[in-house]
Amino acid sequence: MGSVRTEQVKRTAKELVKRFPDKFTGDFENNKHMVNSLVTGGTPKVRNQIAGYITRLFAAEAAEQELGESEIVEEETTA
Repeated sequence: MGSVRTEQVKRTAKELVKRFPDKFTGDFENNKHMVNSLVTGGTPKVRNQIAGYITRLFAAEAAEQELGESEIVEEETTA
């Protein structure tokens, strides 16, 4: 089972991605350092949860794009 993230973690992660979209990637370590430099206060555990959620958002976005591309290729091969 996955872990449950609080609304605060999700809200903060989405706000950071919205404000600084070019600073985050699908790499957790990079995201962890970026969150550490952008967020003041908070415990290391909360900062890691935010970085993990951002990484998950980017992974889901990448998977969605791959799925869309594979559907386009399927349509071209059947047509």
